[in-house]
Amino acid sequence: MKIAKHSVVSFHYKLTNDAGELLDSSEGHEAFTYLQGGQMIVPGLEAQMEGKGKGDKFKAMVPPEQGYGEFSKELLQRVPLDRFGGQKVEVGMQFQAGDHSVVTVEEVTDQDVLVNANHPLAGVALHFEVEVTEVRQATPEEVSHGHVHGPGGHHH
Repeated sequence: MKIAKHSVVSFHYKLTNDAGELLDSSEGHEAFTYLQGGQMIVPGLEAQMEGKGKGDKFKAMVPPEQGYGEFSKELLQRVPLDRFGGQKVEVGMQFQAGDHSVVTVEEVTDQDVLVNANHPLAGVALHFEVEVTEVRQATPEEVSHGHVHGPGGHHH
């Protein structure tokens, strides 16, 4: 069976950036399982998965606009330090913002904190090495729920 809309796909991957630095990998873990067409992986990789089958191994380069988006300076914001309730704030810490997005602390001064609401991989070209380990047709329930059930998926 080939990967198409409403396929349940399991795959192993290695993700690196342009410099070849390892960003993420499924090595030592179960294969990642998703519903094709369910927007569960970055659009650029999902498009390149289409038509592949069990046992296929391939490399995929996903540009930022088809991955986690371009880096946006508009998503950098200075917040008064007193807004953090007196807690110690350090570079690299993450906080949930009022709109449920996650922001990362980029800089701390005596007066304010520079937070970044960009995804950590915004502006990064993603280089995947993929091995498809399983492909099956999604059940009607999986399609209606928009996610995989059972092994590698959601359990109700």
